[in-house]
Amino acid sequence: MNICVFLSAAELDERYTRPAREFAELIGCGGHTLVWGGSDVGLMKVVADGVAETGGRLVGVSVDFLSAVARAEAHEMVVASDLAERKALLLAKSDAVVVMVGGTGTLDEATEILELKKHGKHAKPVVLLNTAGFYDGLKQQFLRMEEEGFLPVPLTDLVFFAEDGVAALAFLEESMGVR
Repeated sequence: MNICVFLSAAELDERYTRPAREFAELIGCGGHTLVWGGSDVGLMKVVADGVAETGGRLVGVSVDFLSAVARAEAHEMVVASDLAERKALLLAKSDAVVVMVGGTGTLDEATEILELKKHGKHAKPVVLLNTAGFYDGLKQQFLRMEEEGFLPVPLTDLVFFAEDGVAALAFLEESMGVR
């Protein structure tokens, strides 16, 4: 399975890097492919290292203005001209999406994928990996949107909130019929 992971390229605390590495190792040990933003810095590097060291494939999609920090040893690396093309390529190359901790770029990617899913433009499973309760506030906001009629489909049809990498991968494998 090709798993797109949206996440930060920032250098982060152990409370985020350790669970990210554990999830990455699950991806690699499961024989899956990581599809990610291609950067070889910060949390993106942690995840790419974990997947690579456990035998998984790396498919990166960088963008022109970040190509200087793209990972040289990826199995495949595409450089998009802008962020919109990057997001489209990441989605096209993946079977499923996991949103890990991140900033505004990650949030932009997450909301775009959920909007596409809401409108039936893709049916790929989406997981928000809620490491250390990072997405508790967003989950509450989504629940409020659902309760107040802003979501035309049930939240559970759009996204699965996982508290750890084991639950995230189990959901994806079940959704995709992988064992």
